[in-house]
Amino acid sequence: MTRFRTLDDAGALQGKRVLVRVDLNVPMDNGRVTDATRITRVLPTIREVAEAGGRVVLLAHFGRPKGKPNDAESLRPVAEAVQRELGRPVAFATDCIGETAAAAVARLRDGEVVMLENTRFHAGEEKNDPDFVRALAANGDVYVNEAFSASHRAHASTEGLAHVLPAYAGRLMQAEIEALSKGLEAPARPVLAIVGGSKVSTKIDLLLNLVAKVDALVIGGGMANTFVHATGLGVGKSLCEKDLAGTALRIIEAARETNCAIILPVDAVVAEEFKAGAPHHTYGIDAIPEAGMILDIGSQSVERIAAALNDARTLVWNGPVGAFEYPPFDQGTVAAARHAAERTRAGTLVSVAGGGDTVAALNHAGVAGDFTYVSTAGGAFLEWLEGKPLPGVDALRIKA
Repeated sequence: MTRFRTLDDAGALQGKRVLVRVDLNVPMDNGRVTDATRITRVLPTIREVAEAGGRVVLLAHFGRPKGKPNDAESLRPVAEAVQRELGRPVAFATDCIGETAAAAVARLRDGEVVMLENTRFHAGEEKNDPDFVRALAANGDVYVNEAFSASHRAHASTEGLAHVLPAYAGRLMQAEIEALSKGLEAPARPVLAIVGGSKVSTKIDLLLNLVAKVDALVIGGGMANTFVHATGLGVGKSLCEKDLAGTALRIIEAARETNCAIILPVDAVVAEEFKAGAPHHTYGIDAIPEAGMILDIGSQSVERIAAALNDARTLVWNGPVGAFEYPPFDQGTVAAARHAAERTRAGTLVSVAGGGDTVAALNHAGVAGDFTYVSTAGGAFLEWLEGKPLPGVDALRIKA
């Protein structure tokens, strides 16, 4: 596995100003954080640096202010939430560069924490402007990237700083890199990927990359309908991107060339209304009624996924295989998730999952905590699956 610089390589932090880039783009309602998950996941790194005597300077973005400061996208309420979760004072500075930031950092004593204002209040952040990078770096001696979820963007605070200060991965970033490396970079084989969701159009690059790297690929959710249609079968009134039939066939051909087995549904749960509790029946995939909508996979398809999971040693999962938000059309996703969790608990499967709907589906199934690793990184996780470079991660690589 490619080596990255982590906190283990950082040496003594006592008395050093440590710029810690975190992703605290958390959901808010009336000025209060409604979900502190992203905060709690970075606390171990903050505590580790503080307990080593480092002076913690938190850098983060919030929203899309496009270089224009405004109260609605200030990090002040987020700093208050971090203080509550951390259980120690977190000071706040009303700018992330210049005299205001410098004064706030200068007041820190060993082990203390300050959060600087939204980095995106400056246009230089998203432009990765060298002058802005230097202005940020002026307040630090060491840089720690703890924001994997923002590392698919080459911004000043996620990539630029790594080239001007000694740079290391924080513990969450380290865990993410190690988990993803086990998923595709150096996996135990056979490798199974499950890819669901509504549209093929949003996951073409992902599918083309996966068929070159995994041994079997389950395609589910609404996007499976496009593949079923491409093979010449009817899908009734189901969600289907019929104009992408050629693309679906190209992916199937690419999988054939790389000896990757494509696993499509063989039966489906069908209703005439897209709502919870709608009357429904199960049909073979070659017998979908014209007025019907495919909303979940059927029991035979679940059995095929379970068999593939039994053969696999590594699982990479992105996207539900049915409309899990609308019971009873959650049953296929829940059954597959619970089987994967069972094999993971037994120690026979390394399971890595990510993407917003995927995390929600695994939580719905009650098994998110049983997977080897569940990424909350969203766009960065998807771009990793697509085989695209992640600038913020690549900047931490140890060069040979």
